[in-house]
Amino acid sequence: MDLTGAQWRKSSRSNGQGGNCVEVADNLPGVVAVRDSKDPGGPALSFDPAAWRTFVSGVARR
Repeated sequence: MDLTGAQWRKSSRSNGQGGNCVEVADNLPGVVAVRDSKDPGGPALSFDPAAWRTFVSGVARR
């Protein structure tokens, strides 16, 4: 998967203390990418946008 044009944004829960943080890129057509903010050159997970919305909705209800 080519993530060259990905515009990454950190989680609003990121604390700047080197804690557990994720970055999301949702500007790519047909895919949402997620990566570890401490390892931006490392692997990224990719999700179908509908699946990502379902996940975020489920997390937000908790």
